[in-house]
Formats: sequence, structure tokens, C-alpha cells
Amino acid sequence: MAACTGAALQRAEAFVVYLNAAMVAYAINTPQRQAAFLAQLGHESAGLSRLVESLNYSAEALIAKFSRDRISRLDALTYGRTAAHPADQVEIANRIYGGEWGRVNLGNTQPGDGWLYRAHGPVGTTGRANCIKVRDRLRVRFGTRVPNFEDHPEKLCDPEWGAYSAADFWDMRGLNALADAGNFEQITRRINGGLNGYADRLNRWAIAKEALGIV
Repeated sequence: MAACTGAALQRAEAFVVYLNAAMVAYAINTPQRQAAFLAQLGHESAGLSRLVESLNYSAEALIAKFSRDRISRLDALTYGRTAAHPADQVEIANRIYGGEWGRVNLGNTQPGDGWLYRAHGPVGTTGRANCIKVRDRLRVRFGTRVPNFEDHPEKLCDPEWGAYSAADFWDMRGLNALADAGNFEQITRRINGGLNGYADRLNRWAIAKEALGIV
């Protein structure tokens, strides 16, 4: 598991039982599927170490990355990291994930939702609506022992629910079929919307395939 995800041994040990169970539950049950799943998971979570989103953006990065209807130039300069002050991550989150954009795209309807529902878990579940959807889908499979992620999005960072939410994410996007076809590029596009970090993903995939005996 450590090799397949690029995780430190201690992190891999915390997740291994739950990732194995999640892969069984979601039919990620061939070396090809497992290699692709674990490699992508390793990239998305920096080897299972990055489970809560950092919003330590510079002012320049906020201006470049996000449209002005999500964060104004003034707010980017006020709350983004500069030589004069650190990033105000709470205010950044409440702007880029709040407002009308956050309401429409993430179901963030209450003040402070942007920060509360910043990305949590190995695949970065973001927004009130997505926390509700993941909770409801997992409860269909696993019952009411599934935490209420709407009230406690931080539970998505627990190894058990992080593993199951990652497998649910994989399943919802139909990625087993793409793994069967060896179409790692399209898997990446469905996860990321593009090919961000593709070289790292490919490297992790190669390592995972070797670890699982795929030649």
C-alpha cells in the first residue's frame, strides 16, 4: 500500500485495512484497477498526507487562478499572502467557495460554509452539497454508522471514511472501466477536469503497477 500510494509507512498502515475493504466494496478488484486507483489517490492526497485543503494562496495566485466573481482583486490583495502579511485562509475560503458561485456550485448557503466545507479527505470533497451526497450514498451501502459529513466534514479525513469516500468518488465516475482499458489519461481528466500533475500521476502509476506485478 505504501508503494502504491507513495505514502509513508505509518500513513499507509493507518489506511491499509480500510482501503482494502473499500476496494472490495466497489469492485476495484483487479491489479489494473487497483494500480490506477491507488496511484491517483496518492497524487490527490500527496501520499495520504494532505487530507485538508490548504488555502495558503499568494495574492498573485488568487488573482490568476480565480475569476473576479469569486474573489475581487481588492480581496485577493487583502487576504492573499504577501510580503507584508500571511494568507487569511478563512477569508479566502469564504470568498472562493462562498457567494453566489458557492451557492450554485457547492450548495454553500450559510455564512462560513466556504471555510467549513473546504476540501476534506483524500479526494478533497468540497462544499456542503457534496458532503451531503457522499453521506447519503455511503449510508445506502453501510447504514447509519456513516457519519453525518454535513455536520462533521472532518470525518472524511478519518482513514475509514476517507477510504470509502475515495472509492465512492471512483465508482461515481465509472473509472473501473477506464482502468480496465488502461486509459489513465481519461481517468485523470475525469478526476481533475484536465491533466494537472499528470507527470506525477504517471510516475505513481508506474510504481503501483510494478508493486502489483503488472508488466
